[in-house]
Amino acid sequence: MTARGLIIAAPRSGAGKTTVTLALLAALKRRGLAVQSAKAGPDYIDPAFHAAATGRASVNLDSWAMPPELISALATAATGDADLFIVEGVMGLFDGLAGPPGRRGATVDLAGQLSLPVLLVLDVGGQSQSAAAVVRGFATHDAAVQIAGVILNKVGSERHHALVADALKQIGMPVVGAMPREAAIALPERHLGLVQAGEHQDLAARFSDLAGLAERCLDLDGIIAMAAAMGPGRPGRIAALPPPGQRIALARDAAFTFVYPHVVDGWRQAGADIVPFSPLADEAPPHDCDACWLPGGYPELHAGRLAAAGRFRTGLARFAATRPVHGECGGYMVLGEHIEDADGQRHVMAGLLGHATSFLKRKLHLGYRGARLVSDGPLGPAGAMLRGHEFHYASLVASGDDAPFADLCDGTCAALGPSGGRRGLVSGTFFHAIASHCST
Repeated sequence: MTARGLIIAAPRSGAGKTTVTLALLAALKRRGLAVQSAKAGPDYIDPAFHAAATGRASVNLDSWAMPPELISALATAATGDADLFIVEGVMGLFDGLAGPPGRRGATVDLAGQLSLPVLLVLDVGGQSQSAAAVVRGFATHDAAVQIAGVILNKVGSERHHALVADALKQIGMPVVGAMPREAAIALPERHLGLVQAGEHQDLAARFSDLAGLAERCLDLDGIIAMAAAMGPGRPGRIAALPPPGQRIALARDAAFTFVYPHVVDGWRQAGADIVPFSPLADEAPPHDCDACWLPGGYPELHAGRLAAAGRFRTGLARFAATRPVHGECGGYMVLGEHIEDADGQRHVMAGLLGHATSFLKRKLHLGYRGARLVSDGPLGPAGAMLRGHEFHYASLVASGDDAPFADLCDGTCAALGPSGGRRGLVSGTFFHAIASHCST
């Protein structure tokens, strides 16, 4: 059976897409529906909340970093036994890079490729009838996109709701919900986004509250009726990245959480075994593995514990003497000489690469990245092309003298120069890989 679905989008970032999406997912799950979620664009944090709300792993879909056939395969595989497919968009509906249609990293690209209608979340704080002009513009901007309805967010009063809803009725746009201005439903944030789902002790209660809010404020039957059959998909699996080994030691704990499920699932589909271990618990990579992967996360928040994890650091060095070790972003920071935390204290790290990083003076590094590998390594042979992104506040305070890992460009293909480091069998970079990319 082809899954029915829709895309939750908005005119801009900060309009309330994530809160509305989580409330909707929680309410549909409470109804007993099998709800599959997805997140547009590069994002580790929101999909973890999706998974907690639905009880099913969420999937990232990125039209810039992923080839269309990978998006199709991931969506098809994820929705095989689902009743509904809910995709949370990124930024504004039409926001993305300048580039060919369908490959700009914009939410609208997914609406087109998957043939799904859009449910627009509209922050109406500070406006009333003017909201209809905004919606009219979004509804007519691209004839290939269907805006099926609107959810009003941050509604101040019944009168406010009536004014906006009446204006939208006059342009023939259905309103299927109105969320009040309730600070209590907001989730706490930190420097890379929401505080991670696994760190909330009261997450079940929060989802119960969100489900109740959706039941009171959204027309759930109307939203379900808006969902449309997803376009024909691609059967089978496609590995986004080659597995770095046959048996992969994967760091997994509160310091190392940023690994894309589609990457790990692709490794498994290619026949690799994944063996988790915890550096924060002072565990070394298991000796029976043939590769080690240190993903991104929040090592700067746990730098003291990582510095004190002697068995982890000694075992990692022993592992790296004979087998490949790769670190992404936070993992790359841990492979360096030291991390300087927000208080300016230096914490000794693995020292397997010569760089050092600091979180004292935070600077945002954000954007899509293309990478050409400089030499053979765990992500592929020399010359292999990858697509991914950077998203971190840490900065290099010492670059070391290691050979570079890859030559980077930004999302417009403007060269950024060499990046990361490699020494022996150890490699690392701030770059998060999403998928292999063919340059032709």
